[in-house]
Amino acid sequence: MTKPKVKTLKSATSKEGKAESDALHALIMKSLDDDQAQDIVSIPLAGKSNIADHMVIAEGRSTRQVASIAQKLAERVKQAGGTARIEGLANADWVLIDAGDVIVHMFRPEVRSFYNLERMWALDEEGEATEVVEA
Repeated sequence: MTKPKVKTLKSATSKEGKAESDALHALIMKSLDDDQAQDIVSIPLAGKSNIADHMVIAEGRSTRQVASIAQKLAERVKQAGGTARIEGLANADWVLIDAGDVIVHMFRPEVRSFYNLERMWALDEEGEATEVVEA
């Protein structure tokens, strides 16, 4: 009986891990741009959250476009050797693509403005993302 191969995840704090995270982020940003996603916002999370190094928020004009962009993005990430889990594809109002070091939220415009995820994060004087806590 052979042992299953175990893929070792590289820490985002290592140079290799950061390079892989940045390459994944670049691939996702290019994919969203190529598929004409609108109002793309990238929020750096490295050092601020352990869920991911980047959060990307974008929108499509319709549920059909949101679903198409999400599916193509997941395919491109998988073709590049990564993994991508998708939630919310059935309704395609808000689709979450978890690509590991990059989390992507794809919205229809009305749904994006309702949830307003960008409000949860703000930029400090150095342009770093910081969590906004409301009293």
